[in-house]
Order: sequence, then structure tokens, then C-alpha cells
Amino acid sequence: MEIQKNLIQLNKHFENKEEAIKYCGSLLVEGGYVNPEYVPAMIKRNEELSVYMGNFIAIPHGTDEAKKEVLKTGITIVQVPRGVNFGTEEDPKIATVLFGIAGVGNEHLDLIQKISIFCADVDNVVKIADAKSVEEIASFFEN
Repeated sequence: MEIQKNLIQLNKHFENKEEAIKYCGSLLVEGGYVNPEYVPAMIKRNEELSVYMGNFIAIPHGTDEAKKEVLKTGITIVQVPRGVNFGTEEDPKIATVLFGIAGVGNEHLDLIQKISIFCADVDNVVKIADAKSVEEIASFFEN
């Protein structure tokens, strides 16, 4: 999994999950990974099925219909120290690390699998959440 350091962001704060998802999408747009039309599809995907994965992580990504908007495979990693709620007030699901992804073909499935394996150990999520530099976060994903 190749990590682009310009897509890693530290110490971000979001009022809600839609704002967080849009931010991940905007990083993918600015990086040339997706067309702007991909971002609303990321919001729609979360409405259809939550992108919250447990262990304090969320993996915002677009719907299958939006695959045509993906220009190249990319992944954003956004640290949210205060967390953002992907659940409800009654059933909060707090994410402190966001992985915004876009994959050509079925490459997004590979990305989700690699992220899920790494983050299955909550200690790894804590390492990302507590990281003090972009380089430190990137180092966790180097082969």
C-alpha cells in the first residue's frame, strides 16, 4: 500500500461526519485521484452503509456508481484527536482516524483489507492517533 505523504493530515477537527467525509474527498480531488463528483458519492455511501469500521476508524469511500470518477488509486489518512461521531447521539461511533480511499477497479477492496488488518489491533490505531508527524504515520504502512 503506497502512502502519499501529502494526503496525511494531522490534528484535524470536524463538527460532524459529513464535514469529515467531504474533507477526505477534497484531499483526493486536490491530489488528482478523483473527480469532484466522487465526493457526494462518499456521503451517499455512508448514508447507505456506515463507513465506520470499529476500533475508532472510518473508511470513507464512494459508491460503486461513482467508480467512473476515480482517476487513480489513492488513500488519505486524517488524524482527528477529538474524534468525530459516525453514529448517533444515542449510539455514538467515534472515529479518531479516517482513511479516505478511492480505488481503480477493485483496488479499493485491497486497500480496505490492508487497513482493516492493520487496524484490527487497536494499538496500531492509537499509534496513528498519537503520531506527531506525517513521516511517523507513513512509516506504519511501509512494507
